[in-house]
Amino acid sequence: MKLFISKIVFFLLVFTSLAAISAGSPIFQRWRSRTFQKLILGEENLGPWATGLLQFAQAPGPAYRAPPDTLVLAAKRTNRPDILRGFKRYRGGWDISNKHYWASVGFTGAAGFLLAALWFVSFGFGLVVHYCCKCRISITDKGTRNSHRICFILLLVFTCAAAVGCILLSVGQDKFHDEALHTLHYVLNQSDYTVQTLRNVTAFLSLAKTINVNEVILPSDVKDEIDKLNWDLNAAANTLTEKSAESSGKIRKVFNAVRSTLIAVAAVMLLLSVIGLLLSVLGHQHAILIFILSGWLLVAITFILCGIFVILNHAISDTCVAMEEWVDNPRAETALSSILPCVDQETTNKTLFQSKQVILQIVNVVNTAIYTFVDTDPPPESTFNYRNQTGPLMPPLCSPFDSEMHDRPCQPQEVSIANASSVWQKYTCTVSASGLCTSVGRVTPELYAKLVAAVNVSYALDHYAPPLLSFQNCNFVRETFRNITSNYCSPLEHHVQMVNAGLGLIAVGVMLCLMLWILYANRPKGRQCL
Repeated sequence: MKLFISKIVFFLLVFTSLAAISAGSPIFQRWRSRTFQKLILGEENLGPWATGLLQFAQAPGPAYRAPPDTLVLAAKRTNRPDILRGFKRYRGGWDISNKHYWASVGFTGAAGFLLAALWFVSFGFGLVVHYCCKCRISITDKGTRNSHRICFILLLVFTCAAAVGCILLSVGQDKFHDEALHTLHYVLNQSDYTVQTLRNVTAFLSLAKTINVNEVILPSDVKDEIDKLNWDLNAAANTLTEKSAESSGKIRKVFNAVRSTLIAVAAVMLLLSVIGLLLSVLGHQHAILIFILSGWLLVAITFILCGIFVILNHAISDTCVAMEEWVDNPRAETALSSILPCVDQETTNKTLFQSKQVILQIVNVVNTAIYTFVDTDPPPESTFNYRNQTGPLMPPLCSPFDSEMHDRPCQPQEVSIANASSVWQKYTCTVSASGLCTSVGRVTPELYAKLVAAVNVSYALDHYAPPLLSFQNCNFVRETFRNITSNYCSPLEHHVQMVNAGLGLIAVGVMLCLMLWILYANRPKGRQCL
């Protein structure tokens, strides 16, 4: 359980870093308004999701389970050249544990890296030829006034394009950063929901150990099993908390570093293009050289960043498609099976079987107390404080299961777990200072509180199984993935594309500006631009 939940959270956080979780699920929000104190005091029969807590116990289950079908996730999207296999087509589908998948994703950014290399080499060679070999290109006096005007207009257009790219980059990175952290928050909230569920299950288990109704308690072997389960659940919750905090801290650092880099690129490129325009128009040849060299390096870096974000965009799309296909094919064997080893039907049956056993033990404790002390009038010499009991007999608690752990209906004389506290309250008597009943009734307020506390625990075990069981059959993770694909994937992809558009516009705009800067910086002195 501990390893399984840790894998779930780590995997979700990895998804956040690739796809870069909003309040938690409605179930969690609904539960948080109900307090554990109310359950203990018997104010209402509520309890948080404790049925699946006995998932470690052994119980019979199906002897055979048909093997699942194999499904290649995002097969069409990931059919790309694999640079590690001589550019052969990769057909393994989405699989973050496969280096060939990452090689195929990396190939999508090859255009940006290739443009960076070509630009760096070609423009560097051009600079060497222009300044060292005395083969300078410039606007001469033979050019017409219209040619100067056209060149100046182009320089303004390219500078404006670079400025627009900087604006797009700034807006895109800001939205991407916010959406990425929003996704991370959602995942962490789901993690907190899991931890809170485990903590409350542990609390109910501990409460079950303290059940004592006139010396009628749970058997010692059941208490030993509860101790073992408490240790496992606490270890799982602690591991989950540590993994979530560690992974989220690293992811936040990455996001912040990416944001700082993109902001720096946008700011530097905007200053470079504007100041370069002014220096080239004014004809400062030596000063413009510094900006030309800086722009040469920054354009190459911008192309590289553009390639990286193309890779990120494809990784996000692949991940979203893979999550969507996995949600639609819960029984298929996929690349997620080794990362999210969802428990099969046999293990789920074991969980349900053991939870029924504990509920049955609690019902036996309650009914033993009712038959022995509440509905039996003690002799006058009895030392118990339930003397002077009068009125009709108090109905016993209905066991929802028979001896074979099959569901059974409640008999007319029995009271259900859900209604026990309200029904039994009618059988409560008023007591004197010595603890004797002074009015019609079968139980004192003290005994009533003990009975209701035991019923609340059984109610929790009986009615709040789905969330914990969903951790085992992956319904919880499936619902999380469904929310991510429907609410977070599209905005993330859109913002990454905006960042890519901004980087591309900056790179192309500054690249063309650099060429025109050289022309304007070397035009004849005194020649005006217009």
